[in-house]
Amino acid sequence: MKDFKELAQMRRSHRKFTEEEIDSEDVKLILRAALMSPTSKSQRSWQFVVVDNKMDIEKLADAKDMGSQFLKGAPLAVVVLGDPLQNDCWVEDCSLAAISMQYQAEDLGLGSCWIQMRGRGLSDGTTADTVIRGVLGIPDNLSCLCIVAIGHKAEERKPQNEDRLKWENVHIDKYD
Repeated sequence: MKDFKELAQMRRSHRKFTEEEIDSEDVKLILRAALMSPTSKSQRSWQFVVVDNKMDIEKLADAKDMGSQFLKGAPLAVVVLGDPLQNDCWVEDCSLAAISMQYQAEDLGLGSCWIQMRGRGLSDGTTADTVIRGVLGIPDNLSCLCIVAIGHKAEERKPQNEDRLKWENVHIDKYD
């Protein structure tokens, strides 16, 4: 395991993956990280659908017009869901779970990328939620925040550049 400082610096979005499948134990560790993520009032009300069926992954990639086509090259997709009526912090809880999965994937040497689905859709007015529900049989009470694409990295990326951190966006005591 890397120390967290290095892990945070190394985690980058990856949109190109090899065709190699992900080991089932690695998938379990990634989901474990999601299930251990912080939640509002410990509600743990998120839901996750793990998809490794290539045809379903391709259909999910078409749930919105832009920014999701690379999912077709991923061997694994984790659909992150919440119930807005059960939990008013569902977006925050699902976000924490998704990034926890991404850090665990990086720690395992895997690449990942968040694909925003909430508030997205197709030019004909069909929401991404509608498409995703149709592909995976998800009940109407659940909404999809994102899909996390996961796979073996097809190319390496340089770590985050410390010199490019925007420390001017950090304010102490007051916003000046």
